[in-house]
Amino acid sequence: MILTIREKATPEQLRQMLEEYRDSGYIKTAVDIERGILAGGGNMHADCEKVLLEDGSQQQNVWGAGWYAETQEMVFDSLINIRPRQGNRSLELQDPELRSIAVPAIFAATHGGKKALGTVFLKTALRSKRLPDGCWEAFGD
Repeated sequence: MILTIREKATPEQLRQMLEEYRDSGYIKTAVDIERGILAGGGNMHADCEKVLLEDGSQQQNVWGAGWYAETQEMVFDSLINIRPRQGNRSLELQDPELRSIAVPAIFAATHGGKKALGTVFLKTALRSKRLPDGCWEAFGD
């Protein structure tokens, strides 16, 4: 089930978004970096992207990402991220600035806001080396 998340997802919403990949604990998402919202829970990132576009997002602001519930790791690999005209020629969202904007939107939706940043998440994210240096400033105090 694809849901649009504008604030912290409830446990029930997380459960619903996990239905598609319940065995792996993975939620495919599309994040609107301009509006700070995400759609999650589809079979493909493109399904989530479509929901955001129908909700008024502009395609150039929507990027694919994923979230593993158990480890709380974020990944930025998706077919919808291949955009040569925007300088992204890979499945992976390569621009550190765009990632630094996407991370707080995903984290706020899954954890309830900037101040909820936990040690487990931080260690997992740093170990994965999937987040750019300096992106944590986006969380503020």
